[in-house]
Amino acid sequence: MDATERYRQTFRQAEIPSWYSGQAHFAFILLFSIGGSVWAISQLSVLQPLEWLTIPLTFLYANLVEYAGHRWVMHRKVPGLGLIYKRHSGQHHRFFTDQVMELESWRDCKVVLFPAVLMVFFFGAFALPVGLVLAWGFSANVAWLFVLVALLYYLNYELLHLAYHLPEDSRLLALPLLRRLRQLHHRHHDPSLMAHHNFNITYPIGDWLFRTRV
Repeated sequence: MDATERYRQTFRQAEIPSWYSGQAHFAFILLFSIGGSVWAISQLSVLQPLEWLTIPLTFLYANLVEYAGHRWVMHRKVPGLGLIYKRHSGQHHRFFTDQVMELESWRDCKVVLFPAVLMVFFFGAFALPVGLVLAWGFSANVAWLFVLVALLYYLNYELLHLAYHLPEDSRLLALPLLRRLRQLHHRHHDPSLMAHHNFNITYPIGDWLFRTRV
C-alpha cells in the first residue's frame, strides 16, 4: 500500500463522520446555488442596457477571485485563514495526487466539495460587500445580477471540480472542453507544480493573465 492510499484510509476514518452523505452535501450545494439564483432573478426589475454589463464583469471578477483565493489562500499560510490552507494543501492535495485523482465513493465528496464554513467565508468576504457597494453606487438591478452570476459561477466551480475527480471512464469526460480542463487540473495536482501553476479550477483566465498556466 502506497502513502496516498494509507492517507486516504486514515482520512476516511478520522475526518469523514459516519453520518456524512456525499449525496446530501451535493444536494445542499444545488439548493443553495439554484435557490439563491431564483431568488436573485425574482428581485430584478426592468434592466437597462448598461446593467447587462454586470454579467461579464462579474464573471471576470469571480474568475480572478477563484484564482487569488486558490493561489494565495489555499496554497499559502495566511494568518487567520489557516483552516482553509490546511483543508486544501494539507488534505485535498494529499488525498488526490496527479497519480491518484479519482473519487472512490460518494463519501469522498467530503474532500472535494466546499464545506458550509468555506461557502460562508467566500460569499461573506467577496460577494456580500461588493453587492452592497453596487446597490449603493449603481442600482439594485446591478447588485442582484452580481449575486446571480456569483452563485451560478460557484455552482459551475463545484460541478467542474467534482467532474475532474470522476473515474476515467465517466461519460461526462467524453466532452472535449471538460477533458481539457480536467487535464489542466490534474497538472496542478502534481506536487512539484501545485504551489506555482494552474490555479484556476474553472477557466484559466487568471492563469493566462498571471502566466501561471502549464
